[in-house]
Amino acid sequence: MSEKEIRESLPVEGADGEGVQPGYLGVTPPRGQPPPRGERVWVERPEQLQQAANALAQARVIAVDAEFTQARPRAASAGEQVATGPRLALLQLAIEGKCFVVDALRLHDLSPLKTVMENPDTVILLHGAGSDLRVMAERGLNVAHYYDLEATSRSIFGQQESSLAAMLLRALNVRLDKSLQRTDWSRRPLPPAMIAYAARDAEMTLALYSWLLQHYPAALKLHEHSAEQETVTAWIEPFLYGTSPVSAEVAVAEAKAHGELNDEQIYSDSRAALATLVSPMLRSRLLRLIADLLLVDMAPDLLPLLQAGTAEERAGAVRTLGRLGYQAAKEEITQLLKDPVYDVRKAAQTALRNLSSNREPRKQKTIPGRLSDGSRQWVVGAAEDEATNSGEDNDWKARLRTLLGE
Repeated sequence: MSEKEIRESLPVEGADGEGVQPGYLGVTPPRGQPPPRGERVWVERPEQLQQAANALAQARVIAVDAEFTQARPRAASAGEQVATGPRLALLQLAIEGKCFVVDALRLHDLSPLKTVMENPDTVILLHGAGSDLRVMAERGLNVAHYYDLEATSRSIFGQQESSLAAMLLRALNVRLDKSLQRTDWSRRPLPPAMIAYAARDAEMTLALYSWLLQHYPAALKLHEHSAEQETVTAWIEPFLYGTSPVSAEVAVAEAKAHGELNDEQIYSDSRAALATLVSPMLRSRLLRLIADLLLVDMAPDLLPLLQAGTAEERAGAVRTLGRLGYQAAKEEITQLLKDPVYDVRKAAQTALRNLSSNREPRKQKTIPGRLSDGSRQWVVGAAEDEATNSGEDNDWKARLRTLLGE
């Protein structure tokens, strides 16, 4: 395809600057039947919690949802740590025909549920796992085996289509009432309407799982999590799991300066991670790392990901190829302007505009290094001929001195 044809194939930008048709444009499987209303059990006493745990232990699939309340700040005594973030107010656990709504404010000891949560043979269903897992872990409940249905839905239909309300409308033609989403879950006693509202999310998560399992089992499998964490080489891991205190450019530059990394190893380790990682989220973060480090020679390795089964991998590959300035990918990226997922179409549009703008290839960002005394030094891009770059060096040094007030 010629440069002119590529430009003409790009969507025309509207007044909002978007120019990409919103929404999911693919085919949706037939809708399922909403589940009949089951029994809802309010659990506020230890003996009731033990009875609930006994019933849950017999189930192999449990949908879990949580409601939070903000911890009230109070003065702390010497050496005491006071929680200020969200804390668990309710825990809803739905199985076939029954939902237990646990009063986590009144019940300080949730340990009867530990065996259920930590059983690797029990599948826990969560819709947006992050915050629920964190708050449950603070109460001693660590989930061993779970599916994240929000992440599964995002892989299939895109970011804007993955909320529980959007998915229930798509899968079951159910309009989910979210009017009480921001209510005060610390009030007691809870009105029956609030208990029913809380139970409904868990019950419908269970129903959504059945629909996804019927029509998208492969996508569900990609978002299955167990106690075993996917492993990569040590220097890459912090950027996949969000534990690095500095950017990838800074961390890698310092590792190279200390002789801990070299270009050959960076490429080799990145290719190995691309070949072994399974989680779409981790693969998407790896693609961002490849773009941040400007691993241009990896561009051909990314072309197959333009046909990946998950939306975040397709969009991530498009964005990375655009940032790497890989002109050979224009034809294949152009085809993704017709992708069913909005996120991918938008990424393709942005990448093609960048590739068709005749810009100079993107250069490495200014990155700080450390001198032996611990102070910072600044290095711009790769080392080049000093005479050629002296003007640019003086420019950025002058700007830096101005920012520092020198």
